[in-house]
Amino acid sequence: MTADVQTFPALQAAEIEALAREWYHKLDVHAPMVELLPMLADDGLEMVFPEATVYGYAGFEGWYQTVIRVFFDEKHTVKVVEPQIDGQTAKVKVIVHWEASAWKAPGATSDRYAMDADQSWEVARNAAGAVVVTRYVVNGMTYDEGSKHL
Repeated sequence: MTADVQTFPALQAAEIEALAREWYHKLDVHAPMVELLPMLADDGLEMVFPEATVYGYAGFEGWYQTVIRVFFDEKHTVKVVEPQIDGQTAKVKVIVHWEASAWKAPGATSDRYAMDADQSWEVARNAAGAVVVTRYVVNGMTYDEGSKHL
C-alpha cells in the first residue's frame, strides 16, 4: 500500500506578500522564536546577512538573539515583494525600508540606522502546505542621508 502524497496548490503572490509583511512585523516587535520558526524551512535553511551567513534554526536563533539585544525602535516598511513563482517554489525580490536605533555603552546617545535593504528570498511550501522561507539573502543596503552605517 502506498502512502497518499499531499498536493497543494501553486504558490500565490498574495500569500508570499503576506509572509513578508508578517515576517517584518514580527521582527519589529522582537517576537519570540516560537512565532518566527514556523515561517522558516526546517531543513536546508540558509540566511545571508551583511554580518553573517547562518544555516538552520540554530543559526537563525543565534543571529536573532544577538540583533534583538543590539537594535530597538525597529520599523520595517515593505516596499517591494516581486515573486517569480514556479509552482510550489518562488524566487522573490524584496525591498524593505528598515529603521532602528542602537546604543553602545558608555555612549551618551544612541545611533540611528535607516536604509532600504535589497533582498532575495526563496520560498516554498512545507510539508503542511504553509509558505516558508528557504533562503534569505541581503544583497545590499542603500542608506538614508544621515544614517549610521552598519
